[in-house]
Amino acid sequence: MTTLREQTDAKIAAGRKGNPEFMKGIDDVIKEAKVFKEGSNALKLGDKAPSFTLPNQQGTLVSLDNLLAKGPVIVTFYRGSWCPYCNLQLKALQSRLEQIHELGAQLVAISPEVPDDSLTENEISEMNFEVLSDQNADVAGQFGVAWKVPDFVLDHMKVDRHLDIEKINNGNANIMPIPATFVLDKAGTAVWRFVDVDYRVRSEPQDIIDELKKLA
Repeated sequence: MTTLREQTDAKIAAGRKGNPEFMKGIDDVIKEAKVFKEGSNALKLGDKAPSFTLPNQQGTLVSLDNLLAKGPVIVTFYRGSWCPYCNLQLKALQSRLEQIHELGAQLVAISPEVPDDSLTENEISEMNFEVLSDQNADVAGQFGVAWKVPDFVLDHMKVDRHLDIEKINNGNANIMPIPATFVLDKAGTAVWRFVDVDYRVRSEPQDIIDELKKLA
């Protein structure tokens, strides 16, 4: 079975071949954002995670406190169901969900997408974990993983991919979460994290499993 990293590397390679100018622009932005890429603003190991209550795709409110009452929680921030790298990541996590549950943990995925009919109909909504809507990336900001998307990236989404992010997010298209995953122990303390402003790079599910085994 191929790892998530192998899958995302293949998609990056295909992107470089199909749209080299855009991918070079992404590379340049990431170089400029090196400090942010290293997670200087993100929730640090040993920090208590900020509490939040967000709606899922059915509009039901879900709170971090209630999730933690059942055990450790994996919190992963993703850009949206329209992002192919996000879909790869969440599918990879879904494939390990049984093992995550066996280790007493729960998974919650958070994006700025508004919880409407389009969200309930997409592929992510069929996955067996909580998918929450963080409009304006407010909770992502509290975790220190919200960033202002460069204009050329937004232009690419609108012109080349025909994505109206403003409509998808019901408002703010400029602020999105960077790909970030946190493992919280049952006290809500961050014991493991993966933070990278390069949206093409994601945490490996096995690393998360290994951390959960330590907690167990």
